[in-house]
Amino acid sequence: MIRTPHRNGRGLFLGAVLGAVVGYFAGRALGNPAIGIVLGALAGAALLYRVNPGRRNRR
Repeated sequence: MIRTPHRNGRGLFLGAVLGAVVGYFAGRALGNPAIGIVLGALAGAALLYRVNPGRRNRR
């Protein structure tokens, strides 16, 4: 049996928001907060989309 990785929309949204906030401050320190927001949102969403499975729906 092949196990598929966990994926959830809540982790995607939460990762995008948290990544954007962290990316803003990192980008501001480097001189361009807009690029930091975009890159942070992408990285955070990608990470939490796979890592944070949340509750499984078993019916």
